Amino acid sequence: MKWHKVGKIFDPTEHHLPNRCVEFAQSPQTLLLHDRIRVYFSTRERDKTDKFLSHVAYADFSRDMSKLLGISKHTVLSLGGLGCFDEHGIFPINVLRDNHRILAYTTGWNRKISVSTDAAIGLAISHDDGQTFERYGGTGPIMASSLHEPFLVGDAFVRRYGDVYHMWYIYGKKWQEYSENTQPDRVYKIAHAVSSDAINWQRNGQCIIKDKLNTDECQALPSVIFLNGIYHMFFCYRQASGFRTDSSRGYRIGYAYSTDLKNWTRDDEAAGINVSVTGWDAEMQCYPHVFECDGQVYLLYNGNDFGRYGFGLAVLEDA
Repeated sequence: MKWHKVGKIFDPTEHHLPNRCVEFAQSPQTLLLHDRIRVYFSTRERDKTDKFLSHVAYADFSRDMSKLLGISKHTVLSLGGLGCFDEHGIFPINVLRDNHRILAYTTGWNRKISVSTDAAIGLAISHDDGQTFERYGGTGPIMASSLHEPFLVGDAFVRRYGDVYHMWYIYGKKWQEYSENTQPDRVYKIAHAVSSDAINWQRNGQCIIKDKLNTDECQALPSVIFLNGIYHMFFCYRQASGFRTDSSRGYRIGYAYSTDLKNWTRDDEAAGINVSVTGWDAEMQCYPHVFECDGQVYLLYNGNDFGRYGFGLAVLEDA
């Protein structure tokens, strides 16, 4: 594939965001409306202990992604209550228009003591065309840790093909102490689940994308699109440790393709996009989201510092 980089198109520090959020616009993901494209993202506030809380917000763009039309000024989805899986944040959120309903698959996270965090996948539904969402059923997740996926279940990306809903997501394999002077780091992989109702999911806890770096490679945020008879997956990957201080160990965008939604061939060189020599995405590229609108294919993604200063856009030139 060949992508034309448009550049960074949204910087959260230049806007007044809801819920006292001041930085981060992570994991941009889209909902197509009749007159605009709504881009949801995860942003952050600091709580009374000066720790981060992750909130959902959105920015509306013209359907050719050339103009920012406005940003949300309200709470899109409230955080979970005391002790809930999403008590401390929602990151990311994946939105799917499914006939008469708009579904949102959330990754709720909560703080831990021996390790930094855990996560699970929740479901929320919008009744006002994606302006706000309400949790489905109650306060718990629809997919969480299990026998073969012991922690860090999240990053759901859901699409419907025929009568089957397909979810690509990540699960944690282990926590590892790579250095005596740092906190434990996590290792997580991409997996696949199916459903007939978008609520109850069947999964087997198997990694579907081969490692490129090593067995501790971290894979995150799969995004899938069907083009020219092939399913294309974009995701991000990095080393398990040292990625916060060494840009060469940080996130890059990976790519895989499939003809049957089951078997995936990894070919990162064919992704057609890489870090820039200088600028906002020179140190890392992460949290990709690929989508099609009015015959054009777009790729949204975050750059340096995990999206602290926003997200950018690329346009597909050739496939």
